[in-house]
Amino acid sequence: MSYIPAKPNQLGLIHLTDIDLKEIVVYVDWVFFFMAWRMSGKYEGIEQVHDCPSCKMSWLQTLPEKEKPKGEEALKLYIDAREMLRDMLENNIVSVNASFGVFKAHSEEDDIFVEHDGKTTVLPMLRQQHPSTDGYCYSLADFIAPKDDYLGFFATTIKGVEEYAESFEKEDDVYRSILVKTLSDRLAEAAAEWVHTEVRRKYWGYAADENLTIKEMLKTQYSGIRPAVGYPSLPDQSIIFDLDPILNFGEVGIELTENGAMFPNASVCGLYFAHPQSKYFMIGKVDEEQFEDYSKRCKKDPAVLRKWMAANL
Repeated sequence: MSYIPAKPNQLGLIHLTDIDLKEIVVYVDWVFFFMAWRMSGKYEGIEQVHDCPSCKMSWLQTLPEKEKPKGEEALKLYIDAREMLRDMLENNIVSVNASFGVFKAHSEEDDIFVEHDGKTTVLPMLRQQHPSTDGYCYSLADFIAPKDDYLGFFATTIKGVEEYAESFEKEDDVYRSILVKTLSDRLAEAAAEWVHTEVRRKYWGYAADENLTIKEMLKTQYSGIRPAVGYPSLPDQSIIFDLDPILNFGEVGIELTENGAMFPNASVCGLYFAHPQSKYFMIGKVDEEQFEDYSKRCKKDPAVLRKWMAANL
């Protein structure tokens, strides 16, 4: 997978606080919002529906007859979510923060070496043991060159969510409390999508001429990937403790629990790869031989690491 790495326009860490929520909202992927509510169906075009009865009826008419009851339920949920978004915007209830940056990096076998703050951090990667459909067993390290390459990092968070949800809980409004949390999760992902766009086009600049619609972006038609911690290609949640010194989570209001959970809960972090052949994949099951090798490269207690990777062993 040899290629010529694209030199970033700007190296190093960047913190953005109070990002305009209006910029972020348009990147919300409503498909995953409905999935969080266990509503099957894509509900194509629902984001174009306004509050007028005729607009709602027109959209419902596009659905097959047997899908209309579910469509009505989805439409009510969507309208409630949009109303909540208006409240967030008009009353400055939440703030959107992000930490991101691009750093010098190189790979050695399945390890990625990152240079930051005068230090070098080693990020061991896992490799598939069962080939993808193209017959190759991938590791994220495959998408970093053996020398003179770069790796990006990101973290986004929505501040103020817990307090907002608590205001509904005090009124015994469980529905809106849950709505706040599921909507904020989508906003954190939307912020990650927005930041990635800025990085591709501006800060890293390897896709400066990119001309994709938001719909195309949500279908990951851009060049490069941004696997988040916990994604199938980056399943070891403990790596989040290695990302903290690079991203300085605290600077944007993110705290880590001892279990590796991010607080506020509406937060997401991960890596940026610019390699034109980079792709999303699933690590899947890891045998004992690879696990032992991985734990040595991680320099972590195998007994502790086994708990982090239980789903992959």
